[in-house]
Amino acid sequence: MKYQPPYTITSKIIHLIAQISESIGRLTALTQIQDSLKLRKANRIRTIQGSLAIEGNTLSTEQITAILNGKTIIAPPKEVQEVRNALKAYEEIQDWNPDQESHLLKAHQILMTGLIDDVGQYRHGGVGVMSGDQVVHMAPPANQVHRLMGELLQWLAEGNEHPLIQSSVFHYEFEFIHPFADGNGRMGRLWQTLILSQWNPIFLNIPVESLIYQNQKAYYDALQASTDRSDSAPFIEFILQMILDAILSSDASDQDTAQASVQVSDQVKRLIQNMEQKEYSLTELMALLDLSHRATFQKNYLTPALEAGVVERTLPDKPKSPKQKYKLKN
Repeated sequence: MKYQPPYTITSKIIHLIAQISESIGRLTALTQIQDSLKLRKANRIRTIQGSLAIEGNTLSTEQITAILNGKTIIAPPKEVQEVRNALKAYEEIQDWNPDQESHLLKAHQILMTGLIDDVGQYRHGGVGVMSGDQVVHMAPPANQVHRLMGELLQWLAEGNEHPLIQSSVFHYEFEFIHPFADGNGRMGRLWQTLILSQWNPIFLNIPVESLIYQNQKAYYDALQASTDRSDSAPFIEFILQMILDAILSSDASDQDTAQASVQVSDQVKRLIQNMEQKEYSLTELMALLDLSHRATFQKNYLTPALEAGVVERTLPDKPKSPKQKYKLKN
């Protein structure tokens, strides 16, 4: 019988997916306008700091930046090693396929080198999920891990669920199985990022982990609620809310960055911030911005947006067609 993780699609999940899909379109367009290496680097550091802080690492974003820049800092060697490992993992993430077991084991090896003995291999003993000093979940026996992970990875490879649902279900099931002796939390979060990045690469630069860290108790509560119900819906709802909040935060940050750039006009930013993920006629776009002068709109808004590659024509080979419409470029 084909393995199927138990989860329910609630109205809240549907609503969150719609909000995320709309917001990610705007953020993608803004990122294409202001492709800031500095901003991507800052978000990557926030991601690593948040994910490791959940596991007890105390290093600040400033200290992580110093390590990234090759500087020596005064800090516990274990925490410095955790940061170096995480930086290396996020450098290699685009080379991995999320449904390949060998890539999963390689990622664990990179994340946990110098921290535990059994890197890159499944655990050989029992393990519990801790929240502070309290055991909140006893994972399945070690002799079941290989089978359970094989089923989960096969489901990931063959499934046709929306990536937001698929990645969230995988994240929960991975934490439930807890396949490694240590490093399961950071691996689960890394792998959800990997799955989402194959849907849209911009997820590599959205610091969801920093929001999870700020809501750490709710993170563990959602894991526990899903385990109690044998349904990962509570965790899906929680993690999608974190993703949406992180996107909205990044959206605001990217807008601030774009406003500081003389290369991007306020008119183009205003246009794409008002557009949704659908097609618009020229008249509809002008109505969005409450504009009535067609020539001014085309000169100051539409043409610069087309040239910047953030808006595209639906009929690119017929630019003057009366049936021409425009949409945000994915």
